[in-house]
Amino acid sequence: MTEPSDADRAELRRLRWRCRRGMRELDQLFGRYLDRRWLDAGADERATFERLLACEDDKLWRWCLGYDTPEDPELHALVQRIVALPV
Repeated sequence: MTEPSDADRAELRRLRWRCRRGMRELDQLFGRYLDRRWLDAGADERATFERLLACEDDKLWRWCLGYDTPEDPELHALVQRIVALPV
């Protein structure tokens, strides 16, 4: 894993705040993604994650728990990667 720069650390703090959804499952999934994938993610994946965070909580919950899937293929692929991260 890449060692975070000061800018990366600041970005991670900002994103951690945005990941707080008030739903334990989502908080854990998104936090795990930040811890394990964010630093090594490319610009496209990071932009997709930002778009994911802009979605409504009820949609995120349904997508992450497998009750529904995003119509956007990039969001769908990212949700799949996030959910597949080992605990």
